[in-house]
Amino acid sequence: MSVSVKLDSAEQLRLRNLAEQRDRTPHYLMREAIRQYLDREEARESFKREALAAWQSFQETGEHITGAALGSWLDRWGTAAESTPPKWQK
Repeated sequence: MSVSVKLDSAEQLRLRNLAEQRDRTPHYLMREAIRQYLDREEARESFKREALAAWQSFQETGEHITGAALGSWLDRWGTAAESTPPKWQK
């Protein structure tokens, strides 16, 4: 698929300068910027879906783990005092 992007002259100059400094083509930099943007935004959308699903589950079941209980467990994780994860509460 071929896509065109309109940049103003200042942006074009910045892109050319950065490409030269990095010994890359402007095309490479644009593709890399778009790839990074898509990766970041897809991860953000995934996080939002997971958070909404967790919130819905909590609203339906009331099950949760307190931040204090989780923090205490994580503090001991990987030490001689390591224990099983905290139990869900209602």
